[in-house]
Amino acid sequence: MFDMVQKKQISPVFNPRKSIVVYHGDCLELLNTVPEGLVQLIITSPPYNLGKEYEKKLKLSQYLEQQEAVITECVRVLSDNGSICWQVGNYVDKGTIIPLDTVLYPIFIKLGLQLRNRIIWHFEHGLHCSKRFSGRYETIIWFTKSNDYVFNLDPIRVPQKYPGKKHFKGPNAGQFSCNPLGKNPGDLWVIPNVKSNHVEKTIHPCQFPVELIERFVLSMSKEADWVFDPFLGTGTTAIAAVRHKRKSMGAEIHQKYIEIIHARIEKELDGTLRTRPMFKPVFKPEDAGSSLTTAPWKNADLEQQVSLYKDRKEV
Repeated sequence: MFDMVQKKQISPVFNPRKSIVVYHGDCLELLNTVPEGLVQLIITSPPYNLGKEYEKKLKLSQYLEQQEAVITECVRVLSDNGSICWQVGNYVDKGTIIPLDTVLYPIFIKLGLQLRNRIIWHFEHGLHCSKRFSGRYETIIWFTKSNDYVFNLDPIRVPQKYPGKKHFKGPNAGQFSCNPLGKNPGDLWVIPNVKSNHVEKTIHPCQFPVELIERFVLSMSKEADWVFDPFLGTGTTAIAAVRHKRKSMGAEIHQKYIEIIHARIEKELDGTLRTRPMFKPVFKPEDAGSSLTTAPWKNADLEQQVSLYKDRKEV
C-alpha cells in the first residue's frame, strides 16, 4: 500500500521512490532513464500513422522503424515475467487497409517475445464508410518475455452465460460445472469506445476507455508493480494503474494532454473521476424504449422484413 502523500506527488521524471511518473517529452528519453527489467506491464495505444493532430504521418517503413525503436527499449525495461500489450487499429493508405498488428508482429518476434493472445476489441460507434464495411474493432496483441509470466484470471472473470449448467455424466454428474467466480472473458471484448457523450470523453480524438486497460492491469500485474505507457495520451493507463494500487509511468509529448493527464489523475486520487464501470452491460437503446430505434420510413415491405428478422428463431 502506497503512502497517500507520496502517491499525490506526480514526478515529471523517473524516480524509483515515486509511484506516479508523467514525463513531458519523447518516450525514448524517459525509457533511457529506466533500469532494465523494472516494469511488469507495458500497455499502450501508439499513433496509427493516420495524420492525427498529435502525430506526423510517415511512410509506413519509417513508422515501423520508429515503432521498433520504442518496442526495443520497452523489451529492455520489461521484467522476465512481464507482458507487453500493443493496442492498434488499421493504417489506411489511399483507401487500402493495412492491419497494424500484422506488420508490427515481426518486430516483437525478432526481439524474442511470444504472442499469447490477439484480442479483438469490438465497439459499435465510429466512422461510417461508404465504399467498404465500417470498422468496428481494433486489436490488442499481448506478448510475454518468457513462459513464466504473470496472469491472474480471477479478478477479470465475467458472469457465466449459463450459471446453472451441470455436468451430465462422469464422476461429477449432477454437480454445477461453472466456476462460481465467473468465466474467462475470452479474446473478443465488447466495450464501448470513448465517443460523443461517453462519460470519460476529453478533447483527445482517439481516447480508449479505462475499463479496457483495467483488465490488463488486474490480470498481468500485482499491487506495487510498475505499469508503463510510452504514449500516454490523456492518462487512461495511469488511471487504471493508480486505481488498482500499481505504480504508473508514461510519456506524452503534447502539453495540452499533459494538463489533462494531471487533472484526471488528481480526480482519480480524490475519488471524483467519472468512468464507465468494469463489467457494466452494453447499453441497448431498445430496452429503454428509445424513439430513436423506430425508423420513420417504415412501410409494409420493411415491416415484412423486420418481422422475418424478429422471427428468425422460428425460421
